[in-house]
Formats: sequence, structure tokens, C-alpha cells
Amino acid sequence: MSSALIFLIVAFVIVDVAMVVAWAAALRSRRVGWRPSPSDVAIGVGTCFLDTLGIGNYAQITALYKFRGHPPDELIPGTLNVGLGIPILFSAILFTTSVNVEPGLLLSMVLSAGAGAWLGAGIVSRMQRRTIQLFMGTALIVAACFFTLTNVGVLPPPGTATALGGWRFLVAVVANFVLGALMCAGIGNYAPSMALLAILGMHPLVAYPIMIGSDGVLIPVAGLRFIRSGRFSSPAAMGLTIGGIIGTLLAFPLVKTLASHLTLMRWVVIAVILYAAIAMLRSALAPGARAGAAPVVE
Repeated sequence: MSSALIFLIVAFVIVDVAMVVAWAAALRSRRVGWRPSPSDVAIGVGTCFLDTLGIGNYAQITALYKFRGHPPDELIPGTLNVGLGIPILFSAILFTTSVNVEPGLLLSMVLSAGAGAWLGAGIVSRMQRRTIQLFMGTALIVAACFFTLTNVGVLPPPGTATALGGWRFLVAVVANFVLGALMCAGIGNYAPSMALLAILGMHPLVAYPIMIGSDGVLIPVAGLRFIRSGRFSSPAAMGLTIGGIIGTLLAFPLVKTLASHLTLMRWVVIAVILYAAIAMLRSALAPGARAGAAPVVE
């Protein structure tokens, strides 16, 4: 195992341990409940199963919480980040140690995303959310069209590389900085990362450790912020944690199976990208959608 990968795993563990310690301290000091309901755990299992396959889970969890009526809307962002902090550690370690991607590229892109989220939050938070959604949704639909043409044989297939050099390395790192900042505006980074790396000639599976590695740092750090503010539901978060670990471990072997069939993997890429694009465009074009600044939520 390379020194870069060891450094990354240590970073994952440190931020997660810090979040767990803060959570335990909050439970003791505030004497709040923590026992999840069966539905809390079930939501964690199902959504993290899909997330591990690359579908994402923030939007699904939010929709399910709103459907059942709890936790309150103002507690949902904190519940998501606190509850998914530990499952994302499992995902990050599994993917970064099992998927063959050049360690220097992986470390550079993860750190770039973290820097983008930290330094770019103030700028992105003042941008119009609708503008971001329209731009990203349109770009992703164009990318999905290109991938479809590739799968049906009209265009040559994307590469199978696990490393980048020269200008491609620079483009990937800078773009991931931007994606890290967009995450603070509520724009997920999986589908854009997958599209970016495929265009640069990399194997689609490489997007997994890069995206999840980025989340492995960002989510628990965000969770720390919400724990300190107290704006989260501890029982619901515990359900996400328990169910999320189960869902992640169940889904991971399926990702490796898909990876052995590159054409099938590309169809998964197309489905994921279209899902993200349609979700963004629907939000942007919904009646009464706010055109104000995007909220900083991670």
C-alpha cells in the first residue's frame, strides 16, 4: 500500500473518530434519545445500498423523511451528515483499497475536493441555485448522450486508464475543486465525477473511490458542525448509521461484478448521470422554485 493511500485512510479514520467522539459527548451532555426505529434503519439500508452502487442517497433520504413527516425539515441536513459519517468510512476504505486508481491522483483529487468545499463555500453560497442546477443538468444530459453513442458503437469507447498525466491530471484536480465547492450548494459530485473522468479516458469504476473518498472527508467534517449546533435527530441519524453500514456491505460486491462487464457498467453510468440531470432540472424548473442564493448544505 502506497504512502499516499495510507495517509488518505488515516485522514478518513481521524475525522470519523472525531465525529463519533463529539456525538457521544453530545448524547451524554444533552441526554437526548438515540434508539432508532425500524424504519430509520430500513431507510439507511436501502438508501446506502443504492448510494454504494452510485445512485446517491441524499435526495432519497430527504424525500422519505418528508413523506413520513419526521425528523423536522430543519433537522434533515444535520441528520444526513451525522448519520452517514460512519457508513461513508466503510465505503471510502473499501473503494480506495479495492479499486485500482493511481494513489497520487486519488489523494490529489480528494484533497482538491476538500479544499473546494472549504474555500469555495462562500462564493458558491451566493450563486443562484437555479443557475447551477440548469447548467449542471444540461451538461450531464449532453454527457449521457455521448456515452449512449459510445455504447451503441457510434463513438469510440472511453479509456480504461487508472491514472492521468500532464494536462489531464491538472484538469481532473481543478475540476474536482469546483465539484467540491458545488457540493456545498447541494449538487452531488458522483455523476459529474464519473462524466469528467470518463471524458478524460479513465475507467468508469475509478469514479467510485474518488467520489466516495472525497465524501469520506467532507461528510464527517460537516457532521461535526451539526453535532456542535445540535441541529440533528440522533435516533434517525443512528438508524442511518446502522442501516448504512449494512447497505454498504451488501452492495459493494455488486459494484465489483458490474465492473467486470464494461458495457453494462457504461449503461449504469448513463442511468446515474440521467438521474442526476433530471433531478437537477426538475428542481430548477419547478413552479415557485427559489432563484436566490444556494444554501450551504453538506
